[in-house]
Parts: sequence; C-alpha cells; structure tokens
Amino acid sequence: METTAAFAGLTCTDCGETFDAEDTPGRCPDCDGILDPDYDYDALDVTRETLAGEAPGLWRYESLLPFPRSAAVTMDEGETPLVEAPSLAEELGVEAVYIKDEGRNPTGTFKDRGQALAVTAATLHGATDVALATAGNAGQAASAYAARAGLDSHVFVPSRASFVNKAMINVHGGDMTVVEGRLGDAGAAFEDALAEHDDWHPVQTFVTPYRHEGKKTMLYETVEQLDWEVPDHVVYPTGGGVGLVGMHKAARELRDLGLTDELPAMWAAQSEGCAPIVEAFDEGKEMHEAWEYPDTICGGIEVADPGASPLILDALRESGGGAVATSDEDILDSAVTVAQHEGVEMGVTCAAAASGAWDLAQDGAFDADDTVVLLNTGAGSKDADVVRSHLMSKGI
Repeated sequence: METTAAFAGLTCTDCGETFDAEDTPGRCPDCDGILDPDYDYDALDVTRETLAGEAPGLWRYESLLPFPRSAAVTMDEGETPLVEAPSLAEELGVEAVYIKDEGRNPTGTFKDRGQALAVTAATLHGATDVALATAGNAGQAASAYAARAGLDSHVFVPSRASFVNKAMINVHGGDMTVVEGRLGDAGAAFEDALAEHDDWHPVQTFVTPYRHEGKKTMLYETVEQLDWEVPDHVVYPTGGGVGLVGMHKAARELRDLGLTDELPAMWAAQSEGCAPIVEAFDEGKEMHEAWEYPDTICGGIEVADPGASPLILDALRESGGGAVATSDEDILDSAVTVAQHEGVEMGVTCAAAASGAWDLAQDGAFDADDTVVLLNTGAGSKDADVVRSHLMSKGI
C-alpha cells in the first residue's frame, strides 16, 4: 500500500488502539469506533514556505495526507477561492468576512475532497466496488471518482435527494437505489445491501477513515490564503460534521507543528428542524440524542443521528466555538442575501452558515476586529429551484 513518509497508521478515537492502514479499511475492528489517520509529526520538517508542495489541488499538502499524489484518484480538487465579502462584514459588524467557496470543486461540492482520498484508499485496497448512503452530493462525488478509478459505485439516496444529484450519479455510471423516506432510510437500505456484498468497499461518512482527512485541507488553504493569519471564527453548516472535524484537526496540526499560534473558534450551524448538535452543546452533553422528527428543507444537514457527535462537540468546545440553529426561512433568506449582496451562490444547506453567522453576531459572539470565515460547501446552482421557489413565495 503506497503511503506518505509520515503516515503512521490509524488510531481509534474511542479505544485508542492503533492499526495498520493496509489491514484496516473501515472502522475499528476492536470496538467499531471511528479511525483517524495518524502521523509521526516529529519526522516532519515543514515550514510555512514548504508545507505546500508543487502538486495541484489539495495534494499540495501531501506530507500531511496518508497517500501521495502519485497514487491519487484525483481531478485536482481543492485550491478553492476564499472570497472576501465586505458587505457581509459590515452587516455582521466585524472586520472581515470571507466565504470559502467549495462550489468550485469538480462536482460542485466539498465532498470531492473526501471522496478523492476515500476512493484512492479503495483502489489501494484492491476494491472493485465502492458503496455509500448519502443525501446526494457525496453520492455524486463518489460515483465520479469511482468512474475515474475504473470502479463500480453503488449509491443509496433518499427519494428527496435533488434531481441534479440523482441525474449525475446516473451520468457517472453509478448503480443508484432510491429509497422512500429520508437519509436514515437510505442508510438502513445501504447496511442491508452491504451485508449481502462483502466485496463492496464502503466510502460512507466516518466508516472510511479518509473523508474527514481530505476535508481538513480546507483549513490549510484558508490559513494560507489569509497569509497565515488564523481566522477568529469558522462557521460550518453541520450535518454529519465531517468537514468540521477535519478542519479542527488541521488547525491543531498547524498549531502543534509551530506554523500557527492558535485555533479558530469552530461553530456548527444547523437548521431548527434538525439540530441534535446544537441541543447537545447547549445541554453540556458529550454525545447527542437522535432528533426524533427531522424536518428541514436543508437535506444536506438533515442528519438526525450524527455518529461522530462526540468528535464534533469536542472540536466546538476545544476551539472555544459553539453551535447555532436558525429557521429554514432565515436560511433561505440568507442564501438570497449573500447572492444579492456579494454575488456568491450558496447552496441552501450551505446558507445555514450565513444564517447562523447573523444569529451569532446578534448574540454578541463576534468582536468588531474579528475575521469570520463561512463555509459554502456546495454550489448554489444545485439548489436553484429551491431558492427560486422561495423568492416566488414572496412575490418576487
């Protein structure tokens, strides 16, 4: 298995045991906990000038990834722009607001970062098929990267998944199963199918150890794009929390390597219709309770039972951030406001970050000299019909 020099293996976030990556393609074989890529940081000799190499996209950070660019299944994902948003900064009463625009990735979302590493791992394990359940975007990304690698993909989506995602899964040659209901129903169907196909390699959130590892590169890029100034706050639209966990890990790595001095406050933004992380954070719990009746138009963050909630909550608390939930109405209004004031097209799910930031500003979470980064995790064109319908409902 071709790996980078500093990659030391996989450590279970629950029991603490460490495993050889070549022998462990999924969760912890001892306790079924989430596995996290680990590195021999003492062996790394990196500076601000040398952290990023010459490879395109996220593979610039090869030294802090498990696999080298030479082994990668890639379409040069990453290196997305950090767009300054002065009008939003004025409205939020802060020094600066930036939008990390992940809609510029190959399939239009940040899911490409995670699937690039997950599908690379699948090929290195000799897989012929990859499989996952998804609200939509991760399935589109998985089918695209599987196609590039010459693998078959099996994607389980809820009936409410967007037409764009379903269409592109088909276009990429994915074997798609549409399940009546919501994400949890698609997940149950996926588990049933996986039990019958032991040759399928899961690229499911926090089943593969590598999706959060790909997404951590968003934080590396953000800090570099800010000339090595760590933003004061990062607001992230949170369902499963893969990107939030990954970005917090990256912030700790940069600090511990001596490249930065502090951590950005991480904020989980959710919809009031499905806010298990907000509820757990507000109640001081170490783990969420499943949201009984999820109901939000933001399908990408309608995750009623996020299995990695202890990692998410740890990241929020360690970084000095928190969690915020806003209404679907406010989220849709925020998508429109960002488009009309800054020109950036935010996906509906992603606009929870903007809506949450406004709420946090009103609650005094930000100072006047702060820098705030909002994660636009997907292109607004994927949800154009939803946002347009929202405008039409207001007679616009």
